[in-house]
Amino acid sequence: MLDPFYLIIDDAKWLPRFLPLGLKLVQLRIKDQPEAELRAQIRDAKAVCAEAGCQLVVNDYWRLALDLGCDFVHLGQEDLDDADVAAIRAGGLRLGVSTHDDSELLRALDLAPDYVALGPVYHTILKAMKWAPQGVEKVTGWKEKVGTIPLVAIGGMTVERAPAVYDAGADVISAVTDVLLAENPENRLTEWLELTTARRTG
Repeated sequence: MLDPFYLIIDDAKWLPRFLPLGLKLVQLRIKDQPEAELRAQIRDAKAVCAEAGCQLVVNDYWRLALDLGCDFVHLGQEDLDDADVAAIRAGGLRLGVSTHDDSELLRALDLAPDYVALGPVYHTILKAMKWAPQGVEKVTGWKEKVGTIPLVAIGGMTVERAPAVYDAGADVISAVTDVLLAENPENRLTEWLELTTARRTG
């Protein structure tokens, strides 16, 4: 089971601030850093997450995730082009995959992923996207297609938008800027965790 709230962070330094609040699912998504820095951050994140009982997902760097004994990796479609999925599976890594359209979903489902992410549901400022916002309605259609595989909704997510997205069929909602760019990130994360308490314990 995945926690219904999934935070993406850009640096392991966030973790000492967030883990004490009860965060249970986090992705470490670091870009454009030397391998030594990546290795150090993944190693440190793995240790503190294990101590706090938080599931760590490593974005992109599946070789480092295998080498450091992590148990979950997230790959985008471009990442899949260069990934050795057989090695990922043989190494015991669980796998999450990003999708944006029907062809990408079919590709993801062929890999028997541990979750499928759909985005952007709303406009996002996180990165430039060639896809227009998918809309809440697509969440419902995507959930019908993935069946029992957990569906993660991402892109422009806020506490205020979350109830409608859960109602549309998302099992998990992932947020980035709504927390990291908040005036008080800890307070915003607490709002998310309070919102999802019923889904976590129900």
